[in-house]
Amino acid sequence: MDIREVQALLPHRYPFLLVDRVVEVDDNRVVALKNVSANEPFFQGHFPGQPVMPGVLVVEALAQAGAILACKATGFDPNRQVIYFMAIDKVKFRQRVIPGDQLFLEVSPLRKGASVWKMRGEAKVAGKVVAEAEFLATLAPRDAK
Repeated sequence: MDIREVQALLPHRYPFLLVDRVVEVDDNRVVALKNVSANEPFFQGHFPGQPVMPGVLVVEALAQAGAILACKATGFDPNRQVIYFMAIDKVKFRQRVIPGDQLFLEVSPLRKGASVWKMRGEAKVAGKVVAEAEFLATLAPRDAK
C-alpha cells in the first residue's frame, strides 16, 4: 500500500501520520515502514544536537500499523468508522531511533473481536528490535460531525 492507500484508511495527517508505506498485510500480520527524516518536527526539541525519535511516537507508529491490519481484516468503512487506541502494555524500548533510520513496524493480532482488538507489535531498525508493545484498539462509529 502506498501513502494514498494508507491515508484512505487512517484519519491521521502530517505531522502525525507515522506510516509511509505498507509492505505486507493479511488477516494475521502487517509490515509497514516509517522513514525517519531529520526534518521531523519533534527533532527540534527531542533532543537538540542529539536527535532521538520519542518512544511514544514509535509506539504510536505501531498502533497506526495495527489499525491498518484491523481495517484490512474487517469490513471497516473509513467513512463511517474510526479506530481508537485504547491501552498499551508490556512496552519496552531497546534502542534509540534517529534520523535516517527506516522503522519496520510488524504487528500481529493476539485477539480479534467485533469491535476490540488486542495486538502485539515490534518496531525494528536494520533487523534489530528497537521497541515492542501490546495494545488494544477499538473500531467505533465515526461522529456525524
